[in-house]
Amino acid sequence: QVQLVESGGGLVQAGGSLRLSCVASAASGRTFSSYTMGWFRQAPGKEREFVATINWSGGTYHADSVKGRFTISRDNAKSTVYLQMDSLKLEDTAVYYCAADRTPYLQTRRYEYDYWGQGTQVTVSS
Repeated sequence: QVQLVESGGGLVQAGGSLRLSCVASAASGRTFSSYTMGWFRQAPGKEREFVATINWSGGTYHADSVKGRFTISRDNAKSTVYLQMDSLKLEDTAVYYCAADRTPYLQTRRYEYDYWGQGTQVTVSS
């Protein structure tokens, strides 16, 4: 079992930046570094969508909608994954969720992930 706790959300003006953090606590004996981590988001009335993913070796993949603006990274010593969000747009407003997958592959589909956090709200204003 892995517990994920997100933080760093808030209200920001368009063009601004935020950095989300997700701290993982793993009770199964597996180390944090062995998990593939992902960020997803869900806007009101829309389905949860993929944002970015990072695997054990630091390989990353970002959705086209955020490529060049958002960057996923991880600090295995702190059991933490980050999402640096720059040049924020109104359409980035959503609840952002952190997720963990037990396989070593970069994953973009929700059902591939085994554990989820509770989410953190990001609101971009004009």
